[in-house]
Amino acid sequence: MNVTVFGTGYVGLVQAAVLAEAGHRVTCVDIDENKIERLKQGHIPIFEPGLEPIVKRNNESGNLNFTTDAAAGVAHGDLIFIAVGTPPDEDGSADLRYVLAVARTIAEHMSGKKYIINKSTVPVGTADKVREQVTRTLQERNALNLEFDVISNPEFLKEGSAVADCMKPDRIIIGTSEHASEQKMRQLYAPFNRNHDKVIVMDVRSAELAKYAANCMLATKISFMNEMAVIADKVGADIEAVRQGIGSDPRIGYHFIYPGIGYGGSCFPKDVQALKTTATQLGLEPKVLNAVEERNQRQKHYLLEKIVQRYGKDLSGMTFALWGLSFKPNTDDMREAPSRVLMENLWDMGAKVRAFDPEAMHECERIYGNRDDLQLCGTRDSALSGADALIIATEWQQFKSLDHNTVRDSLKTPVVFDGRNLYDPLDMAEAGFEYFCVGRPQAKASLPPATQPSSI
Repeated sequence: MNVTVFGTGYVGLVQAAVLAEAGHRVTCVDIDENKIERLKQGHIPIFEPGLEPIVKRNNESGNLNFTTDAAAGVAHGDLIFIAVGTPPDEDGSADLRYVLAVARTIAEHMSGKKYIINKSTVPVGTADKVREQVTRTLQERNALNLEFDVISNPEFLKEGSAVADCMKPDRIIIGTSEHASEQKMRQLYAPFNRNHDKVIVMDVRSAELAKYAANCMLATKISFMNEMAVIADKVGADIEAVRQGIGSDPRIGYHFIYPGIGYGGSCFPKDVQALKTTATQLGLEPKVLNAVEERNQRQKHYLLEKIVQRYGKDLSGMTFALWGLSFKPNTDDMREAPSRVLMENLWDMGAKVRAFDPEAMHECERIYGNRDDLQLCGTRDSALSGADALIIATEWQQFKSLDHNTVRDSLKTPVVFDGRNLYDPLDMAEAGFEYFCVGRPQAKASLPPATQPSSI
């Protein structure tokens, strides 16, 4: 099938590449000329495991093309995806200007029937706005005889595993009331629907809400578990034992119940805000969503509070090693990352930071530039050199195994603040560390056994 994708951001590029890999002929359209040229040369603007070889392979085969020519893109695609950004507006609502701009562009250039597929995360009712924009533009052209349909097809990709999520989706939601549109979408996704039927068809508004509801539910699980960790801290319970105890209940499960220092990224914070705004505009009070967001904001200060308890509010002259900058492992995305809250507060208190992340170093440099109080280090071990303590903000795989001797010898004092509960408190205590983590009691090293008098 001939497919066009407007937008070569995270969602658009991954979706386009995977559709091309399945044999569809895909054209990506973007207004950023430099980005398009770099994509043509095989340079991927984001870090996502497995994406680069798929893009290169399909670009070379001709299945995946990149252009800034919107008219050519509209002419190519029978199915046209809108996958542009919907950044939060000042009031927290999703900014639809880019979505509606693409809708207008499609209407300006279409000459036959088009299936317009909204892949961007958008508030309920956006498909109606897209339809109105297309109709208005066609009317300006005196071309109301041209047929089109607007379909909602929300994405459910996780950064760090987006290619796998796209290749083997657990569900494919299609929002449409038109039989022809449903059949087109089933045909498009047939290569990903062979094992069992993953397609769920519903009305457009339900599909739009399903995306927000999914992300807000996951955010709620995270914030709930983080609140339990705070309670565990106060009552002397171990949140890891609690997690195992509740996770074994199949009604709850183990997914998304790991305590930490808050969620970040491009989806959860934005989508919780957007759904809150939608509810408020409807005259509703989104009490649960308000609580989810409040807990998440407070959780990003969790380690900082432990640092202040340990050292006081004046951190002048101190240096902290920071492992992890991205909001989660297997991505270079630092949007709403807890590491940013940590660093900015440490700087405000007079401290310096020596940071390392396997992928987000360039992104950190782009955000903060050159600073006297930030040094980006080439390895995790080099970040430790001369630091007063170690802070862990992201659960990268390479951080999960700790060389006690190296860390202890490199730090001025053997103190670790772990925002992801990577290590066992007793093991850390036995190795001579002061170990502060999330919702787990601070362990003390066991005393050596008393010497028994030798028998004669």
